[in-house]
Amino acid sequence: MHEEHAYNKRAKFDYEILDTYEAGLVLRGFEVKSVKTGHISLKGAFVTIRGEELYLTNANIPLYKHAGAISNYDPTRPRKILLRKREIAHLIGKSRVEGLTLVPIRVYTKKRLLKLEFGIGKGKKKIDKRQVIQKREANLKINRALKRKLRAQF
Repeated sequence: MHEEHAYNKRAKFDYEILDTYEAGLVLRGFEVKSVKTGHISLKGAFVTIRGEELYLTNANIPLYKHAGAISNYDPTRPRKILLRKREIAHLIGKSRVEGLTLVPIRVYTKKRLLKLEFGIGKGKKKIDKRQVIQKREANLKINRALKRKLRAQF
């Protein structure tokens, strides 16, 4: 049902995601075609607040190869995020009062529309990241040991 075009791997590693939102993006026609062919990168992207609007900043959408010559195209230009005014006001309040960050998680198509999933994130400290890595490695060791034990039985 949903075709995923980009996923921000660092989002859930660097931030504890408290809540997620789905929003539309204001894109030009050739940018939509470029994204739908899988040419988008959320690496280093973030959501910024300008006045009463939200923007996806630093997301790289390269020029669509069949678009022809388009002058002064910036692949990392800020792109407006479409959300209800009430939700925008809520997010602005959260980010200013509680010091939380708005983090883009993934871009995907829903029916024929492009959607951005982003979340309210609380930055993880280095210690938290280390604990995540240790848990992952411990689970891997346990799973390997279980596989060896199962192989030995047969």
